[in-house]
Amino acid sequence: MTFGGYAGKILRIDLDKGTTKSESLDENLLRDFIGGSGVGAKILYEETSAGTNPLSGENPLIFMLGPLTATRVPCSGRHTVITKSPLTGIFAESNVGGYWGVALKQAGFDGIIFEGKAKSPTYLWINDGKVTLKDAGHLWGRNTKETDEVLKGETHAKAVTAVIGPAGERMVKISGIVHEGGNARMAGRCGVGAVMGSKNLKAVAVYGSSEVSVAEPEKLRMSIKEGRRIIREAAGPWGKLGTSGGILNYEKLGNFPHQNWFLSDWGEEEATRITGQTMADTILTGRYACAHCPIACGREISVKEGPFAPIEGKGPEYETLGVMGGLCLVDNLEAVAKASQLCDLYGLDTISTGGLVAFSIEAYQKGLITKKDTGGLELKWASPETLVRLVEKIGKGEDIGKLLGEGVRKASRVIGKNAAEFAVETKGLEFPAHDPRCFHSVALSYATSNRGACHLAGWSHPYEMNLSQPDIGMREPQERHQLEGKAEFTAKLQNLMCMFDTLVLCKFAQIGGGLKVHHIVDWLNLVTGRNMGVEEFMKTGERIFNLKRLYNTRCGISRKDDYLPRRILTVERRGGKLPPLDELLSDYYHYRGWSEDGIPLSRRLTELRLQGR
Repeated sequence: MTFGGYAGKILRIDLDKGTTKSESLDENLLRDFIGGSGVGAKILYEETSAGTNPLSGENPLIFMLGPLTATRVPCSGRHTVITKSPLTGIFAESNVGGYWGVALKQAGFDGIIFEGKAKSPTYLWINDGKVTLKDAGHLWGRNTKETDEVLKGETHAKAVTAVIGPAGERMVKISGIVHEGGNARMAGRCGVGAVMGSKNLKAVAVYGSSEVSVAEPEKLRMSIKEGRRIIREAAGPWGKLGTSGGILNYEKLGNFPHQNWFLSDWGEEEATRITGQTMADTILTGRYACAHCPIACGREISVKEGPFAPIEGKGPEYETLGVMGGLCLVDNLEAVAKASQLCDLYGLDTISTGGLVAFSIEAYQKGLITKKDTGGLELKWASPETLVRLVEKIGKGEDIGKLLGEGVRKASRVIGKNAAEFAVETKGLEFPAHDPRCFHSVALSYATSNRGACHLAGWSHPYEMNLSQPDIGMREPQERHQLEGKAEFTAKLQNLMCMFDTLVLCKFAQIGGGLKVHHIVDWLNLVTGRNMGVEEFMKTGERIFNLKRLYNTRCGISRKDDYLPRRILTVERRGGKLPPLDELLSDYYHYRGWSEDGIPLSRRLTELRLQGR
């Protein structure tokens, strides 16, 4: 292997045959697509078609690391899961932090491709390079925390696990893959847990102890030391209060969601009850970090008394508090924490689940569903009981919960009447907790993200508030609702975020004006031995973004699918403006070098070395 930072091998697991084999990574593939999301997208593009059924054995489930994984580079403790989504029917990726990726790299692999379907419940055990498929019949039906505990007892006390819960086993289309048991880092979005369940694959347990070689170890060590200092100084409040420390400011700005995206203003008093500060003052017991992270935004909580006790372990973060708190008008922190814990145990994406709870309450209030559908449960706004019990029903597949597990797009179609008018999704993926009426770049990014509505695909809202990236011409924040230059602004950030997902690096490294693009390029070069500049770095991100778009256009995606829901385009809210989506899309397609229908044109594909791929 010419490049440093890589193990140089990827595992291919044929679950139909029960075989495992190690394949060498193609260096030409790494030159153009680096690793992580980029390499995963290329594999998915080559090994599936428009007709691939996401829940069939022909759909690969791909776990990928980046070249920075296990190198001690700050905020590099992440990996990505790539597949075709059973929820949306298009490209899917779900990014997750923790220690699992580090363990896999130290066990000697840069990724795993699962294909086929095991004849019976199975798990994969990787022990410092030795790979074994093992029976998981005794694990089937267990929740994620129990599964993690049993696996540690069977394999290695320091093994790191990736498991599905009962929701993934039943192929619930909003299920995710939970890592590390009680700490519950989840690859939650797009239904990747359902794909794992469709393969009868319960878990992947990994232990690794090898060191990873890098091209310039001493220079990298010094650069890492400086990078940690920069991040620590810039991101101090995020460590103290976690991601939910920003809730009150977002409420004031008009970014925090309320009542299924309908209510304009919830109120600072209500929002304050579920902020990071309130958590710190009441139920917080500690913090935790992903591998090599100086921020430590993870929350540890304890609730020993009250109607939702006991709760021990991971606390809810911003997105969960947004969609299960504000979106449902629930200002009870312990209720949201309980609902979050249930999602972790069942293996449910909290973002999609919260959106579905809010949608269901509105459908009930409008008379579109009744107690006959809900098993006698009255669905009410601002009701902690409604939230917790409905999450349980989704997790168990009971009553209306079974339909909700199919996602809001299908649920709205089955319920019928005018339900689609308040089903808030793009390309079938439920909205995260940032209001696109607050930021035009968020509106455009939600509409054009390759996996559906996603705040991480562009991560543009901080750059319309207080961040800058001078290395790529973004020297000051852009006004939130200006139209001029918004397409270029959004596309550049999408390209940059593609590189974060490809390396695989946490986007919080940018918080508070911390890391700049040149820092990240330097780390890539010092680890791999490349001599890449900022321009080539950004061009690589553009190549990867366009490859994912090509995958989606092959699945039938075009301008008609780059939509925002009716509610976002027609209902005003305080602090926001209705997005002029058609104008934004036309400007965006022109900047991207796509047709007016959103199809990448031959000339741009040639420039990106994607022609003929």
